[in-house]
Amino acid sequence: MANLSINELLKAKMKAVIDDCMGDSPAFCSATCPLHLDVKGYVGKIGEGEYNKALDIIRKDVPFPGILGRICAHPCEEKCKRGEDVCKGEKQPISIMALKRFAADYDNENTWNLDIEAEKEQKVAVVGAGPAGAMAAYLLRRKGYNVTIFEALPVVGGMLRVGIPSYRLPRNVIDFEYSILEKLGVEVKLNTKIGEDIPFSKLESDFDAVFVAVGAHKSFMMNLPGADLDGILPGTDFLRNASLGNPIEMGKKVTVIGGGNVAIDVARTAVRLGAEKVTLVCLEKCDEMPAHQWEVEEAKEEDIEVVNSFGVKSFRGEGQLNQIELMECSSVFDEDGKFNPQYNESNTKFINADTVVIAIGQTMINDFVEDKNLLAPNGKMQADQVTLQTANPKVFAGGDAVGRPLLAIEALAHGKKAAISIDRYFKGEDLAVDRDNEGTYETKLIKDFKDEDRGTVRKHMARISIERRKASFEEVELGFTEDQAKEEASRCLQCECKTCMKHCEMLNDFCEYPKQIMEKTMQDQGIEPLLAYSCNMCSQCTINCPREFKFAEIFMDIRKELVKSGDGPLPKHKPIKIHQTLGFSAAFNIVQPDLKAGFTKRVFMPGCALPSYNPEAVGGILKYLQEVLPGTGAVLKCCGKPTKALGQEKDFKERYSQLEAAFNQLGVDEIIVACQSCYDTVSTYSPDKKVISLYQVMMEHGIPEAAKGTGKGKKFALHDSCVTRNVSEIHDGVRYIMKEAGFEIEELENSRENTRCCGFGGMIVPANPDLAMRVMKRRTAEAKSDTIVTYCAACRESMVRGGKKGFHLMDLIFLPGCADKEAPGLGGPLNSWMNRYKSKLQIKKAHLKN
Repeated sequence: MANLSINELLKAKMKAVIDDCMGDSPAFCSATCPLHLDVKGYVGKIGEGEYNKALDIIRKDVPFPGILGRICAHPCEEKCKRGEDVCKGEKQPISIMALKRFAADYDNENTWNLDIEAEKEQKVAVVGAGPAGAMAAYLLRRKGYNVTIFEALPVVGGMLRVGIPSYRLPRNVIDFEYSILEKLGVEVKLNTKIGEDIPFSKLESDFDAVFVAVGAHKSFMMNLPGADLDGILPGTDFLRNASLGNPIEMGKKVTVIGGGNVAIDVARTAVRLGAEKVTLVCLEKCDEMPAHQWEVEEAKEEDIEVVNSFGVKSFRGEGQLNQIELMECSSVFDEDGKFNPQYNESNTKFINADTVVIAIGQTMINDFVEDKNLLAPNGKMQADQVTLQTANPKVFAGGDAVGRPLLAIEALAHGKKAAISIDRYFKGEDLAVDRDNEGTYETKLIKDFKDEDRGTVRKHMARISIERRKASFEEVELGFTEDQAKEEASRCLQCECKTCMKHCEMLNDFCEYPKQIMEKTMQDQGIEPLLAYSCNMCSQCTINCPREFKFAEIFMDIRKELVKSGDGPLPKHKPIKIHQTLGFSAAFNIVQPDLKAGFTKRVFMPGCALPSYNPEAVGGILKYLQEVLPGTGAVLKCCGKPTKALGQEKDFKERYSQLEAAFNQLGVDEIIVACQSCYDTVSTYSPDKKVISLYQVMMEHGIPEAAKGTGKGKKFALHDSCVTRNVSEIHDGVRYIMKEAGFEIEELENSRENTRCCGFGGMIVPANPDLAMRVMKRRTAEAKSDTIVTYCAACRESMVRGGKKGFHLMDLIFLPGCADKEAPGLGGPLNSWMNRYKSKLQIKKAHLKN
């Protein structure tokens, strides 16, 4: 590695990449997922039929794929780009949750990763075996800490077990996946109520850290007339007793109050417990209900009546509930979006009911907390939102024990957050640093949903019949078949921003995305010189980058710094340096006025590569130009591009000044170039001169008569030079010339402004020949024809090296009949310099008056 002096300009360019490169930006689904599961990773594996690998990807982040595959609210699907497609009146996101469940059906406990880091002396108490507590226990045990879970219930799972009915989440799935805790060595103490069986203060004294994840098992009730009547039950108690098989006193007519997912679960559970009539009453309009719409629809399928936009005014009965008085709810939220229901008490109606179950929200039972300073005004634990640490530094709290009610996936994320904080707490590290992207966040990723991606329809899992659903707690959804899963997974767009990586061979050799190179270079204040000298400088990455980062500029700046420090060019660049020395020597240069015309207004500049390849074409071009544009002289001299490409800034300036002197010697203000590198270099460094391509001139004045029609019946592929990818006039001129000559053109997939480098760019051939060859072969592989035409002699050589036959466009125009012969092969260095000298003679000859 070479030390690198990073100046402010270069630093700014690199920092822009570090800040805004989207190469490591997660897909929309993964960023939205509170646990940031690698959705496209496991969905992709399912699509490939690699189900066990898909499961490995899921289990890397969460040990409960079967649970999440059944009850996750899948916020990821709401951000899926496929959801932008509306087909048959519905959005069509990928069925991510169902695919997770499909993978989980292949789970095998014998393949579980039970690795544990070195055992540590610290002990952690986790209060509650729900999703937050279980996740924290799992991660902390994997870190090597001794973990004990205290659970008040006789079973593990918390609200997963007693808040979600078994028709949605079979209990054997919970037991199977929770068994990993025991396998890892987590001690689980069931039927243990903190505050009754063990004082909370004892946990604080006996353990090095405590994580409170007790969930929200206490229903909010309604303080209304008649609320003390028999037959009015809390929703959490109702679901808990149903889940544990405890007796429930329930009549035949059940009304559920509430519009959320818990209310839906209560209503559907009541159906399965034998209620003849179940009604759900909520304040919200149908499209405002907190419950997921698919759950509302499933409830309606089971003959549950949903009464929207009504609230309870009173409960009626003599000791026992028998009727509910409802009043219209005109609005639920105020203009600020806050919950503030308004009622029209003049519009009332009555519902007969034996049982009412209140499911309007729930909170934690906090009577075990001895230090009330740990509680927030709402009765839940008061904890830092970032670290979950409470006022007692060793006590942490998460899940539904803090803040708003959480989705199961959010509770799991809280468990992960707590585990990170507790681990840092034990290590004496800052608990809050670098935690910006925990939980749901907006990805930097940019991805347009294309029209060609539209029209695919989302797969849905089959369900058991409605009759079976209403009669038992049998699992409703049956899961995907293998064919369904693979077909659904194949719809995934695999959202990512690595378009530069798809187009650049070089970047793939050195990084997963360019940001890595910039970060490492900035961190090390150094770079491997070969990396900087492996860039083709073709800008293919830039034109495919949504941010349009100019990586070629950055690597060029780095090359300049390497030259200053003596670490560049590389020893392998010796042939380039020799070429430049000879290229500027008098033996191979000529500055020639137009002696025939007697005046010189412009010059033809053939460059280096064409004269070294085809002297006859050079002479023919000059004669043609003198005929159509009298007053055309010639300058046979290198533009210095190879020197510039190596980063030799000082040498380049000196050499280019020689070229400028030649222009000034002839007093010309117009340069006609055949070489694309010359076009770019002279345009940039001689802004006072008019620079025009030979191919533009030929489109304006026509091709020689002798060349017209000579290519009739022949079809060749055409390669565009990357140096002038943005000069459409050159592209048009080249195609005009071929068509005028009668040739049919095979347009390559990447052409014109989207063309790919031939492999010679950036002087990488001597520095990194293997990479150069891969670039060449990738380019030639695009052509169906066995012959490729180029308008750069170096590009022609690349096509030949890449396995194709190659002509320079000027071969076809100034050597009529050559297309009927074998295309030229490769010449050695000696032959090239002999041709260069012959080109000098051709230029002299073209200017003889006789």
